[in-house]
Order: sequence, then structure tokens, then C-alpha cells
Amino acid sequence: MKKRLFSVVLIFTMVVSLFAGCKAKDNTPPPASNTQTDTSNTEKPEEKEPEPPKPITLSLGLPGGYDVTNQEIIEGFKKEYPHITLDIDEAPWGDFTKKVMTQIAGGNAPDIWFQENAAVIGYGAKGAAEDLKPYIDRDLNLDEYAVSTLLAAEVDGKVFGLPHGGNPIALAYNKKLFDEANVPYPTDDWTYEDMIEAAKLLTRDTDGDGKTDTWGFLVGGGITDGWFPWINSAGGQALDDTKTQAAFTDEKSLKGITEWVNMIHTYKVSPTLSAMREMQGARQMFGNGLGAMMFLQYSLGETVLNKNYPDLDYDTVKLPLGFDGSRTVPNVGNTWLIFSKAKPENKEAAWTFLKYYLSADVQKIVASSGSTIPVNKEALSYVETLDFKPANKKAYTEGVAEGGVTLDENKCWNEWRTAAQPIFNEILEAKIDPAAGLDLIQKEVQKVLDEHFK
Repeated sequence: MKKRLFSVVLIFTMVVSLFAGCKAKDNTPPPASNTQTDTSNTEKPEEKEPEPPKPITLSLGLPGGYDVTNQEIIEGFKKEYPHITLDIDEAPWGDFTKKVMTQIAGGNAPDIWFQENAAVIGYGAKGAAEDLKPYIDRDLNLDEYAVSTLLAAEVDGKVFGLPHGGNPIALAYNKKLFDEANVPYPTDDWTYEDMIEAAKLLTRDTDGDGKTDTWGFLVGGGITDGWFPWINSAGGQALDDTKTQAAFTDEKSLKGITEWVNMIHTYKVSPTLSAMREMQGARQMFGNGLGAMMFLQYSLGETVLNKNYPDLDYDTVKLPLGFDGSRTVPNVGNTWLIFSKAKPENKEAAWTFLKYYLSADVQKIVASSGSTIPVNKEALSYVETLDFKPANKKAYTEGVAEGGVTLDENKCWNEWRTAAQPIFNEILEAKIDPAAGLDLIQKEVQKVLDEHFK
């Protein structure tokens, strides 16, 4: 009995002790955790200032020097990025392009420079131009740019350069000659048919001697303001979408080229090429009031017409809608590229320069020159506020946004264009029928393409 009583007391005592222990444990404050650190008596660690960027020397090629690239842009970059020292390689355009070919072969080309877009595409095909797609994906917001112009050097998903500037074309017209002939000014709704009909009314013998004194239209003979926009006017193409197959014999291409030739030889609204040469060319004839309309590259307005013919009262509208109802606007561009063999840190410095160049403020400086169209959308709007002629600069900015295309540029653009041009000259001079001439061009151009792509 005593043993049983002792056992009960012992068990009771153990239970009470255990309960008391639990209560004491429950009243103990929890240990401090990593997320609840008491900092009342702790000094905050001093924030380290970011390390300054390491000094670097960036070699920058400027073909044409400051006549082509505004010096204000270069000086602004030096001020904003003092850790990047610019080693500038400038020379006349022709001298630079010859020299850089040798430099590329020797592996010592500038870290960054610019040339014609077609040349840059060619460098990309040879492995000399860095693919900028990863940089673009990392740092640029494409919504801020006119993408068709921004990515003019894109081939098979790789972007081998970014625009130095664009130079699209528009339809320029002489207001005085329109007024004298009582012909309404062109509008953005005009078609090629409208332009042709107006040109007929504007082609006039003003002194009654049986000879034309003012022409309705001045036909261009080259690629940019001549046969290329006319091929596209009917929905045709020079090359197919792969840029590896010629498309000159397509019925639509023939339609456009036939109308190009008709302007001189059937409608007789434009002088012949030889006659224009005697008058120093289409630009001079337009400036002297001898032609009512012409296709005009943007740069030629400020650098040629405004400079040499300051009293000329002219303006521009978008290129007409084509015979197929679409609008195609050739846009010639120079393009920055980064040398693929540059050191990684130099490539990053070159990319820093490109981001700076594409910024809105710098692109406004680009626009102010009047020699090129910027690619930044904010700067494109700024173009329209500039106070030099033409007043309607939207003909260029909105025209290229709507229908801007390159000149079917590929890695052998210079070669196939050179093969085609002499035959186009013969077609326009009526020495060969358009259909027969395009057959010849098709064969010659395809031969060049096959040499480079097969």
C-alpha cells in the first residue's frame, strides 16, 4: 500500500514539474531571427560608391570627316563619357573605304565606323561585322524607333549595323509652274496615274516656237530615283525576298519599267537623258524652273536646292501610290558597324557610342543638318519643325514610315547593280526594248547572284 501511494505521489510530482517547465518555456522570448534583427544600437554599414568605369580608348572611323558626321555629336560624347577616349580615323570617303578594306584584312580596322548599308551587309557575310542583335535585345526599346530603318542591315535574324542616317525620296514640285499651268498641287493621295496626267498638263511650250520650255517631270536614270521606284510602282521587284534570285522579268517589273520609259518616249513629259546632261542634270533643271516635278532625295533639298537656288518655291509630297495601290519609298542609308575582331571591352564601348547616337537628343542634332533622316521617332517629329525647305517634311518622315524599303541590298549589291545599270541606260534611251532589256538584266544579275550565293 505504501509503495502504491509513493508511486502515485511520485507520478503527480513529475507531472507538476513537467507542466511548470512548459509554462516557463512558453514565457521565454523567442531567439532573434535573421529577419528581425535589432538595429537600434547598430550603425549602418557605409555604402560603397560605385567604382568609376575603367578608361578605354575607342577607335572611331569617320569617312567624310565632319562633313558627314556632325562634330557636335562627337564632342558631346566625349563630354558625357570622359572615360572613353576617342581615337578618330577620318579621311575623304573614297580614301577611307579603300583603306578600311586593307585594315579589315589585317585585323586592325577601327572598332566602329560606318559605310553604305550594302557594304555593311557584305562585311557581315564575311564575318567582319559584329551581330548587334544581342545588344539590341538587351538595351533598346524598338517602339522608340522606325523599325524598318533601324533594322535595314538585318540578314537572317542577324543585325550587322545600325543607321547613321536615312535618305528617302519624295515627289518634289515647283509651285510656280503649277500655278502658271492652273494645275492643283500634288497630294499624298496621288497615284502614279495622277502624276502622269498632271505631267502632261505641265509640259508646255511657253513661247510658241514649237519646242518644250518647261517639262512636267524630270525622270531619274539611276537606281534610287529612277528604275528602282518605277519597278516597285507596279508591285514588281529587282530581287525576290531572299535577295538571292533576280525578279526583273516579272510582269509587274516590266509594267513599271515600261511606264518609266514612256515618260520620255511616249508621253513626252520628260527630256531625254542626253538632253538633261546638256543642262547639267535633273537637279539643276528643277532648280532653274525647267521641270515641274521630280523624285528628290531628302539630302538634296538642303544641300543642293536650298543652297544653290534659295528663291526656288518648291515643296514635297509622299511618293505616289503605285499602280497596284501600294506605296514604296526607297530609302538609302549609311550604317554604323562594330568590328567583329575588336576586343570585348571595345565592343561594349562602341555599343555605348551607338546607344548615345540613337538617343533622342543626339538624333535631333542629326536631323538639324538637313542631310539625313533620323531613326528615333521623337527626332522624326522634330524634323517636321525645322524651318528650311521643303515645308512638308512629312513627305519623307511619314512616307518612309509607311513604305520605306532598301534598294534590295545584299552582300553583292554593288556587283549586281553595276551589272544592271548600263542595260537600264540603254532601255531608257530607247536603244533596246524594255522586255528584251529586262531579259538581259535578269541573266546578268542572276549570274552575279549565283557566284556569291552558290
